[in-house]
Amino acid sequence: MGLTAIVLGAAAGGGYPQWNCRCAVCRLAWDGDPRVRPRTQASLAVSADGARWSLLNASPDLRAQIAATPALHPREKLRGSPIEAVVLTGAEIDQTAGLLNLRERQPFALMATEQTHAALGDNPMFGALSHEVVMRRPISPGTPFVLPGGLSAELFMVPGKVPLYLERGMPETSVESGANVGVEIKAGGATLMFIPGAAAVTQALRERLSRADVILFDGTLFTDDEMIASGIGDKTGRRMGHMPIDGADGSLAALTGLGKRRIYVHINNTNPILIDGSAERARVEAAGWEVAADGQEISL
Repeated sequence: MGLTAIVLGAAAGGGYPQWNCRCAVCRLAWDGDPRVRPRTQASLAVSADGARWSLLNASPDLRAQIAATPALHPREKLRGSPIEAVVLTGAEIDQTAGLLNLRERQPFALMATEQTHAALGDNPMFGALSHEVVMRRPISPGTPFVLPGGLSAELFMVPGKVPLYLERGMPETSVESGANVGVEIKAGGATLMFIPGAAAVTQALRERLSRADVILFDGTLFTDDEMIASGIGDKTGRRMGHMPIDGADGSLAALTGLGKRRIYVHINNTNPILIDGSAERARVEAAGWEVAADGQEISL
């Protein structure tokens, strides 16, 4: 039994280019510059057999992502889908809004921490996913569980914060709780870890990541003040719960030597690593990192 992962979307919330943005990086995409390529919002599909699939997060772009991914198309039966489970790393809009694309009474398991399930439960819109059809499974971080097709999985806490719409005043931006988790997937002796949001890398997280064959890690911003410097926002990356790539305490330095393969995902529209040939892209590639793209397939 092997492990196949397909990057359904590689961008942060809003996608790339963002619909209302002409920052220096988005402008290239709107103008058709061949050095950049559009990306939808971050999600991953995983399978052990190529027939039964689980999604890691359900982005608002999920309908288009399914259409672009033949492995996720309905097969043979009049109604049905190879998507049998969705695992959520949190309750942010860009992690959950795509669930509403799956509301046509198609059975699947919805797996998340108690905290994330509670956030969804407080929003009556998600009642469109009938409890008679969609099985809610609370998953405790640190407790192994099995995904359809026999994949082994585990959620683990990652420093972060509650979803933006649940913030009250100044939130703690690097607390470890069920509000922000990573996903560890194992099959056939191979291990993949998906961490689309991380405010910091703790020693415990480093030890876990040292066991990974492939790490898909938070690449939201290259520098902490990127959105401020770009003139499109007033928050640092750390205020948003995302550590930067660059800097002495950035992810490029913090994850040195970890994993056989390291891939940045959840990349903000302002991030210059989206540009082929940019100095920032060259730096991450020289350090052994890849920059995720929609449709990218990973086989272990």
